[in-house]
Amino acid sequence: MISYASTFFSRTLQSIGIPSVINFIHFLIIPIAFLIAICNTKTKNHEQIRISNQLLFGLVLLLTTSVASALLNKAGFINIILNFLLWAEPFMLLLGLISLSMPPKNIYILRSWVVYFNIFNLLLAFFQCFALGLSGDYMQGVFFKSGAGHVVGSAVTLSFSFYYLASFKNNSKWVRNLILFGSFAHLLLADTKQVLATFVIGFAIMFLTKLEKPITTLAYIIGFILLVIIFLWAVQNVDALYPYKSWINRSELYGLEGDATQFKIDGIRMVLANYNSPIHWFLGLGPGHTLDRFAGMLGEYSSLLKPLGATTTPVSEQIWPYAINHYLGPARGTSFFAPVFGWAAIWGDLGFIGLLVYLYICSIIWRRICVDDVSKLLMLSAGIHGFIFTQMQEPGYMLSIAVFIGLRWHEKQLLLKNMRKEKLEYIA
Repeated sequence: MISYASTFFSRTLQSIGIPSVINFIHFLIIPIAFLIAICNTKTKNHEQIRISNQLLFGLVLLLTTSVASALLNKAGFINIILNFLLWAEPFMLLLGLISLSMPPKNIYILRSWVVYFNIFNLLLAFFQCFALGLSGDYMQGVFFKSGAGHVVGSAVTLSFSFYYLASFKNNSKWVRNLILFGSFAHLLLADTKQVLATFVIGFAIMFLTKLEKPITTLAYIIGFILLVIIFLWAVQNVDALYPYKSWINRSELYGLEGDATQFKIDGIRMVLANYNSPIHWFLGLGPGHTLDRFAGMLGEYSSLLKPLGATTTPVSEQIWPYAINHYLGPARGTSFFAPVFGWAAIWGDLGFIGLLVYLYICSIIWRRICVDDVSKLLMLSAGIHGFIFTQMQEPGYMLSIAVFIGLRWHEKQLLLKNMRKEKLEYIA
């Protein structure tokens, strides 16, 4: 819980006067918690051990790739550490969580605090909107005073609402529906179009994974069609959805030669222009050297990171100022078209080897830890965010997703254990 809280509330603490170094505390706390968990686990569950070993192997591969890329491109040591942690922290927290043999009492305590944290985030967002008049980009919940805090806050809230619906089925329906309604109200008031897009696309992909199950597939088809029809009608008739309509009607932005398309791929073009060796295709231009969040952090925290030996390249020095100052960029337009985004960043920094290693870790989580459709939808949404902006390296968001998925896994194990116990008692 301390690990989760260190990322969840760091921006809130900074907003009330605590030095900005508080935003780096999680880089120390989460590795410590991770090491404590895997070194002290006493589980005898073969499934837990197998999953933990696979995830640990994936993390070692990712770190090895980061070091190899850094040596090739003469990246600083701090680049290796922070870049690795920005990518790996969610996996480390998830591994630490599922490696433990948690008694039911501990699971209930943990998820109770997770609920308190996320309800507080939702209520704080509404307080900012209705009491302080901070709607739109400034309705950020606990992620207050951060560049994309409204997107992070809304994404966390909506993800939490789906987790709550799945995990608290015994709670009253009006409470569960109220939380879901509140999360959508948060999304609309904060004008976070991309969050809605990630879940809609994620829902569509979920449909494709159900093709071998006709009844479930039909339910997904009907649900998706209804969702699209309702959304298109609402865009044309509901004033609160006007921002969606305004972007949809700007046809000059789209197409192969559209401004938005060209702006989106400018980052990739910059990376390719700096490839000086065939090996760059495999190991990239070095951790923190291209399109990732670390390069963006150098602008805000240069006085802290430069003395620690942080290194840059022409790509990392040019791309963030270019993205921010562009009329379609995050500051003046929307982060939806930003040329700095997750999947391009890991490829630019660590090449195709790094990208494949990251996908390998994701495949383990998808196959072995995502126990239901809610967990898979949350993971898909996070992956789709990776095509939009730097959300895949946003600790507050990614660690929330990791906690939700990890708790769902533990809840499933607890349910299976109780079913086995009831079966044995029945036989006896």
